[in-house]
Amino acid sequence: MSRPRIMGVLNVTPDSFSDGGRWMQFEAAVERGLEMAAQGADIIDVGGESTRPGAEPVEASEELARVEPVVRALARAGLTVSIDTQKPSVAHACLTAGAQIVNDVGALSAPGMTEICAAFGCTVCLMHMKGQPRTMQQSPEYRDVKAEVKAFLLNRAEMIQDAGVASEKIWIDPGIGFGKTLRHNLELLHGLGEMVSLGYPVLIGVSRKSFLGSLQSISGEPEPVEARLSGTLAAQVLAQMQGASIIRCHDVVETRRAAEVAAAVLDPSLY
Repeated sequence: MSRPRIMGVLNVTPDSFSDGGRWMQFEAAVERGLEMAAQGADIIDVGGESTRPGAEPVEASEELARVEPVVRALARAGLTVSIDTQKPSVAHACLTAGAQIVNDVGALSAPGMTEICAAFGCTVCLMHMKGQPRTMQQSPEYRDVKAEVKAFLLNRAEMIQDAGVASEKIWIDPGIGFGKTLRHNLELLHGLGEMVSLGYPVLIGVSRKSFLGSLQSISGEPEPVEARLSGTLAAQVLAQMQGASIIRCHDVVETRRAAEVAAAVLDPSLY
């Protein structure tokens, strides 16, 4: 099989867990998007509202002011751009500005979001999240996390198809780190093939997340964000081996290299 598509993360926010504030200025954000594309990112995922655990919501007007100019500039440069938002007004403006994908941690649950995506004919990514970012990591519980996440994503996919979004335009994301404990994250990654079996492209986002810091720890304290690359690459390759189609990441060069090697091992006939 060929390697998964690589989605580079571009946080135009002051408070994202990994790189908050680095790309807040328009020029810096556009430069970073172009840089990731040159490094091998197939998609640039622009977000203007942090969804880290404990994050507070941002007004639509503020989010739009952050992301729309960046989306427009990157789309004009010929890049495939995704808008990471839960807000219909932000999605509409960014699709108008040239975005081709809506990546929604709320799985298009906001009123009007599905209708907007159907009207534009864009690709959508539906993610599972238990609760909201501000509270999602406060003792999340499941009876069977794999079964519940799978059922949710299938239900949402079928609902938005009924509302006019073409099935070939739907991606799904199990939402690693979004209302899940360490054990929940591991079970979802271990059983990712069950999500793939639903027939929709599966996006996986594990890049630099806190559960990796816990797993990598030697001292007993979680490893900091900047020390989580090796764990990130291991998790991404294991997801790729189970059929993940899109990998959302911060470290584009390293992710692309790992994905190319994994693709060659999985199917030597490609080379």
